[in-house]
Amino acid sequence: MSQETELKLDVHPHDLPGLLAHPLLKAVVPRRERLYNTYFDTSTLALRAQRMAVRERRVGRQTLLTVKTAGQSVGGLSQRGEWEAPSRPGAFDFASLVEDAALAEQLASVAWQLVPVFRTDFTRRSWVLQHGPARVEVALDQGFIATGNAQGNHRQPILELELELLDGPVDALLDLAHTLALGPRGQASSALRLLPANRSKAERGYALFMGERLQPVRASALQLQAGMHPVQAFRAAALSCLTHLQANEAGVLHPGLEGTLPDPEFVHQARVALRRLRTGLRIFRAHLPRRFAAHWAGEWKALTNQLGDARNWDVFATEWLPELMANDPGSTGMADTSAQALLDWVQDQRRAAWRRAADALGSREHALRLLAFTRAVLCLQPADRSAGDADTGHGLADWAQATLRERHATLRVQARAARRMGPEGRHALRIALKKLRYAQEFLASVLPPKRVARSTAVLAEAQALLGQLNDLAVAHTLLASAPPGPVSARVVGWQQALQARLEAGLSGLPAMERSLEETPTPWG
Repeated sequence: MSQETELKLDVHPHDLPGLLAHPLLKAVVPRRERLYNTYFDTSTLALRAQRMAVRERRVGRQTLLTVKTAGQSVGGLSQRGEWEAPSRPGAFDFASLVEDAALAEQLASVAWQLVPVFRTDFTRRSWVLQHGPARVEVALDQGFIATGNAQGNHRQPILELELELLDGPVDALLDLAHTLALGPRGQASSALRLLPANRSKAERGYALFMGERLQPVRASALQLQAGMHPVQAFRAAALSCLTHLQANEAGVLHPGLEGTLPDPEFVHQARVALRRLRTGLRIFRAHLPRRFAAHWAGEWKALTNQLGDARNWDVFATEWLPELMANDPGSTGMADTSAQALLDWVQDQRRAAWRRAADALGSREHALRLLAFTRAVLCLQPADRSAGDADTGHGLADWAQATLRERHATLRVQARAARRMGPEGRHALRIALKKLRYAQEFLASVLPPKRVARSTAVLAEAQALLGQLNDLAVAHTLLASAPPGPVSARVVGWQQALQARLEAGLSGLPAMERSLEETPTPWG
């Protein structure tokens, strides 16, 4: 079995000429071939359930049988097991192909059930480049994925760049990707939009066959080992956050059918991923290179802010606006043009905010940011072993308890002042709660699980109250930006309703303050 290590990048159609004009590619004559691929599975999609793929590839008159196993992918960089060898069409001789006897037997047991599920048809232009100490195959694939089901025939375009490491260090692969992304002039100002992509052609094909629409993705639980050094723990946390962010980017870049409103959870989860990432940079800061921590904290904060307007308008449009209209008797009549004008204005503002969010995540700057951060994180190494000792088995756990103890003490001081805080102060306390909650989630696997669950539940409840108060304040501000005219009277009425809700919510602060004062600690 070969261990395939590759980096997949989505290419923006407008940037294709610039990519082909890159000096590194122009210096080598590419190999050009047409690849016809058919992916097989059982009628119950048993292979997909195990994150495996069986593929027949026709190249000229030759047929290749390929088996790919489940792997891991982050920042577009994936590693998975792969077997490939010449075969006859429809001859699934897994015993001869797959060296793993148990896996070969498993595949052979379902071979008779395998049927075509989808196919890919694309032209591949490939270059083999020597980049520093590494030899890399660069493949540009252009074509389509096709499948048919009860709803008809379906196609999706393919335009992607794959960099496969033939030999050498992974860092050289990422460096080559960054060099190509800088474009033919090698400048960030003229960079190409080569966005790291974690979804394989097989994953896209299955989704197309099943008619699956993109769904928002929540963060997965992080599993750390008690003997890890904090730098190793940060690396695991940062890559987890990057996976979470990228899993939701496509839903922001391609929000759905033309004219439909996007699912607000995509932007929300993207911002959660960014806040978790910034929390990781903060709690592990003492063990990270100073310039690394400062630079990336600034980069991810700027992106979080760029997505902020979309989130604010989403919350207002989907949570507060329906309530305001339902409680306003005058807004339900068809003749009430002011209510409809306000509704149209809100939706216009929301769409514009989403376009700005999509521009941020689809930009050249973000493509370079993802490549550079992935490379920088993978290059991090512990400066010493003092904060994590695999021999004692509890170095990270001790460090986690000390870190959270300090943060809990700071939070309690902030909570005592909650009643005296205005909107900005309450917002700061809410952010502090989020940071502490994310920190506990990062470190939960090395702390007593029941205590972590109780503590996190209290933090989440307080965060929900402060979040609602913040959303009310933001909604009040957004309404204040409504255009003057016939809608002005309705805007004033809705602002008064929001203010009344805000004042009612403030009455819950004393109980929240007491609960935070008595918050159970997540350590034993």
